[in-house]
Amino acid sequence: SSAGLKAFEGIEADRGGEHPDRDYVVVEGGDHYRFNIWKDDRDTTGGGDRQRTESKGMVQGGTKLQMHDGETWTISYEMFMPTTLHGTSKFTHIFQTKTPADNGGPYVTLDLGRSGSKETLRARAYANSGSPDIASTDLGPLRNKWITIEWTLTIGSSGKAGFVARNGTGSGAPVAVQGSMSNVKIPDQDDYVRPKWGIYRSVESASSDILDTYLLFRNYRAYRGT
Repeated sequence: SSAGLKAFEGIEADRGGEHPDRDYVVVEGGDHYRFNIWKDDRDTTGGGDRQRTESKGMVQGGTKLQMHDGETWTISYEMFMPTTLHGTSKFTHIFQTKTPADNGGPYVTLDLGRSGSKETLRARAYANSGSPDIASTDLGPLRNKWITIEWTLTIGSSGKAGFVARNGTGSGAPVAVQGSMSNVKIPDQDDYVRPKWGIYRSVESASSDILDTYLLFRNYRAYRGT
């Protein structure tokens, strides 16, 4: 609550200025961030086929935290997904890693997917061939509660990615899914890799899955290993 939106490098939402009356990313209750999105939002990219409410980057005391090749970083946070936030047949990213200089990526993502009636939470090596899953589990049991997400990322063109989702908060919360993968593309492109949080999704999925909704985050932590 003290840092507010200064905890991020910036916010990407309503970049076309279509809805100046809407609050897209706010501090709520003094202890978490609320990311709002409406079904009629459209991003300036993609020719009107997508929407975006995201924060980008990590800032500590006014200094950007930058992830570079060869470094291993752990990023953890708690997240609350409501019933109105659906898995979709097209892309829905709720976490991305990218390079700012060339907008490279996304490299590693956390996605909400759908195949028929089955909705999934999917950690993916998105830039690898076929965008394989690092870990995947049913979305339903993780909704309407605070859950814990932890990434361990070794940056590089042949990096590594580990993912854990806990069904609850605290170190004693049960593990819902975990996985790891080597040879994951997370290059710094002679710049740096930064995370993005929020809702970035295609509107070309079923209209019944594109609803007014939100996503909550709290207790962001990031540290670099030796």
